[in-house]
Amino acid sequence: MRKLFFLCLLSSLSLSALAEGFLTRLLNKPVPGGVAVIGLPEQPQAPRARYRDNPLLIVREDGTRWIAIAGIPLNTSPGTEHIVLADGTRVPFSVKPREYESQHITLKNQQQVTPDAARLKRIQRELSEQTSAYQTFSPRQPSNLLFDRPVDGRLSSAFGLRRFFNGEERNPHSGLDFAASAGTPIQTPAAGRVILVGDYFFNGKTVFVDHGQGLISMVCHLSAVDVQVGDELERGAKLGKVGATGRATGPHLHWNVSLNNVRVDPAIFIGSFTP
Repeated sequence: MRKLFFLCLLSSLSLSALAEGFLTRLLNKPVPGGVAVIGLPEQPQAPRARYRDNPLLIVREDGTRWIAIAGIPLNTSPGTEHIVLADGTRVPFSVKPREYESQHITLKNQQQVTPDAARLKRIQRELSEQTSAYQTFSPRQPSNLLFDRPVDGRLSSAFGLRRFFNGEERNPHSGLDFAASAGTPIQTPAAGRVILVGDYFFNGKTVFVDHGQGLISMVCHLSAVDVQVGDELERGAKLGKVGATGRATGPHLHWNVSLNNVRVDPAIFIGSFTP
């Protein structure tokens, strides 16, 4: 009898795993700074949904069901959240807890910790440009949701770290850092369109790529940029070269992924997420 119980349990677990499509298994990491995959009602055309008043990426999973893919802000408390369908229906999903470690960084240039008034004006202008880019929502369907790494190199700094510069706490780390030598080629992790190129106080030389429906990649601290706004890029196209421009202590690549205007852990999209 006991053996039969365990066989039934294993069978139900196997059926549950099979019911989940590839995208759900890859992306559904519903933690602060993570991604939630939410099943949607069946209908002929793609449904529309919003989360915290931002439109969501909607795709057909394995040709069987519509799913919404929602980025969860890093400051979200564990518990129940909701997305809202076009007809006003609220669909719940659960956010699980996750703890993030701290990182302490020493900078020689104190202006990169507490900028003066003139630099703050520049920073605010640059922040406005980048915020606008992150809010882009184009109708194009992402070509792929399993991304390539933008550069060859080990992960040197994880997403979500609480960051202290010269002992002063600043915004958490919003992306992944890759250790790589100056001049190492950087590639776009999936096909997309270049929507912003800049040289910023904190980020240095920077490129934003729109992959479609609110899914945006940003790479920064580049030594050189090889693309311009409006360029349509195939997966693996060269964006530029690794550098140490902006607020950086040495050559490396910083990579952000934004979904519905929320910065999420890029490790999810390359299959390297660890709870």
